[in-house]
Amino acid sequence: MAKRKGGKPAKPNSRKSHPPVSDWLPPVLVGIVTFIVFSPALANGFIWDDRGNLVDNPYYRGLGWSQLRWMFSSFLLGHYQPLSWVTLGLDYLIWGMNPFGYHLTNLLLHAATAVAFYFLARRLLSLGLPVTAPRRDQAIRIAAAVAALLFAIHPLRAESVAWVTERRDVLSGLLLACTLLLYLRAAAAADAVSRLRSLIPALGCYVLSLLSKAAGITLPAVLLVLDIYPLRRLGQGRWFTIEARRVWREKLIFAAAAIPFAVLALMAQQQAGALKPLEQYGIPARVAQAFYGIVFYLWKTVAPHRLSPLYELSPTFDPRDWPFLLSGFVVAALSLGFILLRHRWPAAPAAWICYVALLSPVLGIAQSGVQMAADRYTYLSCMPWAIVAGAGVFYVCSMRGAGRISRGVSAAALGLAAVALLGLGASTRRQVQLWHDSKRLWTYAVEVSPQSSIAHYNLGVALEEHGDSEGATIHYRTALRYNPDYLDAHFNLAHALARRGRADEAIEHYRRVLELKPGIAEVHKRLADLLFGRGDLAQAIDHLRKAIEIDPADAQAYNNLGAALSRQGDVDGAIRQYRKALEANPGNAVAHYNLGSLLAEHGRPAEAIAQFRAGLAYAPGDGRMHYSLGRVLLKQGSLEEALHHFREAVRIDPSDGRARYYLAVALAQKGESAAAIQGFREVIETAPDMAAAHEALARLLAMQGKKEEALQHSAEAQRLMKLQGSAPPKP
Repeated sequence: MAKRKGGKPAKPNSRKSHPPVSDWLPPVLVGIVTFIVFSPALANGFIWDDRGNLVDNPYYRGLGWSQLRWMFSSFLLGHYQPLSWVTLGLDYLIWGMNPFGYHLTNLLLHAATAVAFYFLARRLLSLGLPVTAPRRDQAIRIAAAVAALLFAIHPLRAESVAWVTERRDVLSGLLLACTLLLYLRAAAAADAVSRLRSLIPALGCYVLSLLSKAAGITLPAVLLVLDIYPLRRLGQGRWFTIEARRVWREKLIFAAAAIPFAVLALMAQQQAGALKPLEQYGIPARVAQAFYGIVFYLWKTVAPHRLSPLYELSPTFDPRDWPFLLSGFVVAALSLGFILLRHRWPAAPAAWICYVALLSPVLGIAQSGVQMAADRYTYLSCMPWAIVAGAGVFYVCSMRGAGRISRGVSAAALGLAAVALLGLGASTRRQVQLWHDSKRLWTYAVEVSPQSSIAHYNLGVALEEHGDSEGATIHYRTALRYNPDYLDAHFNLAHALARRGRADEAIEHYRRVLELKPGIAEVHKRLADLLFGRGDLAQAIDHLRKAIEIDPADAQAYNNLGAALSRQGDVDGAIRQYRKALEANPGNAVAHYNLGSLLAEHGRPAEAIAQFRAGLAYAPGDGRMHYSLGRVLLKQGSLEEALHHFREAVRIDPSDGRARYYLAVALAQKGESAAAIQGFREVIETAPDMAAAHEALARLLAMQGKKEEALQHSAEAQRLMKLQGSAPPKP
């Protein structure tokens, strides 16, 4: 113990020592810069798959037992991601359906991943770089910070961060980075107990990462590479030693954790119908796509220009085309080069193998979806290249410290790295803002990939949501020009045309949908509606019967079939179909109304009243139901109840002239002549061509001795009846 002057021992310093600024400042700056670069995402909304995952999905909203049970059993849209759902459920509890909060969580998770990656890069650089380099610690911190920023603010990250659906990327990425950090700590442990204290949490983080997204299923291969370099626990002369057997057992534990999640991922894709069968998409095509993806992501990492939310797998894909042959040659050349460099530059083949391993689940070997590639697939796979770039920065710093390069050269190199980071950050901010809304995103996608049928289709959907049906129609047609068998484009185009009154064209596109995929009940129903509208009852009935064959529980199809049979004159058949509609769905108010109207029309008032009352129990705000019930009750002499329902019909729809007319009729029958006269006057104000109102008003006025005005309305009634060729209905 140190002594004071005079020989007395000095008191120990009771204050805890704090880490120097140089330790905590770089990761803090990495997190802050990452947050600032991606902050425009906070103004973004819900887009694309967010509709199916969040906007139209009530099941994730909360953290109760029912929500948690759904989260851990759901394969919604082809993914098994229960932990990601838990975070989204928490977002809902805090933010409701405000997209700001969901984007904030994505951004915070990505910033945390950037910080974790800084520590991961610093650890790996410490293991792999020369220990005798001057100012080594400072150079490693700078190199790790550059590596973390290259990873975090690269434009390829925009899709994963700015799109709420990709919560699974940022959450699984953060947990995988923690897994690697804990694994490296376990590898450096001095004894078995210390090793287990890090290895067990590492395995726990890995399982949590897989529960967020199965992207990390190939991590055991990455850990094996790290054990060879830079950990050097395996390798020449160290493959099957006693120590090596322990290392192999560790890999088996991680592999055992990965296998069930790989199976679940395949099951989810199969359930969503996203996996392409081998007979449809053969081995040569899958290999060609894999080679293309390996080169494509490398190129986009170096030159992130014209990034797109969708790189469409062309319907005319041919593995013999030159881009795929060239990609195969590049992959072979790079692999050979890295093998030859394995002794002089072991980091390069290690990074290459880790890159391919992390990318392999999404390279198309098990092809799912319509994309050839996707920016989000780089979230994990491009981490190794960021560390390699950081090593380059380290060498510039260390060579300057050793005097092997001049201050000016090193400053220029570091300045170039800073400019590159600034350029990447600016590009990423622009890319993030493209994800603001669906219309902006798909307008950009069409500019980047004008021959993408899916981009045109999605832009059409976005335009329809903004009320631009004509613009949507143009893009649906363009989508079909590039892919004539695009089922969804045919369906949406038919729907858009039908809404614009172009029934004949709509019918042709619906028929094309049924040629491509016959078993879609909804298409049969929509086609039947159009055929019904143009009077082709036989074909409409045929399509409705087919819809019912496909889905025997479809209440709407039964109801529509009842309407078609009624129009055809088959009253008994129509009544049977309406009753079947109500068996399938007792709460179908439309079927209650249609059945009640048909029963009333054919002299079965008691049954009609029962149907209208049942319909109002499910749809109390249906003015037509109140009006029709009032008519039947009026004929049955239930005057007070009829008045109540006519008043309700008028309250719900003040412009309903028929309801106003019969309300006045009922008032007249009750003897409230003044109120009835006022009612008929109001009817004539809103519907001056209603002859019945003029005639009824003339009678009441005559009874009150207002003969001149009565004659005027009677004459007007006669004139209107002559013009219309009809007589006023009898109350």
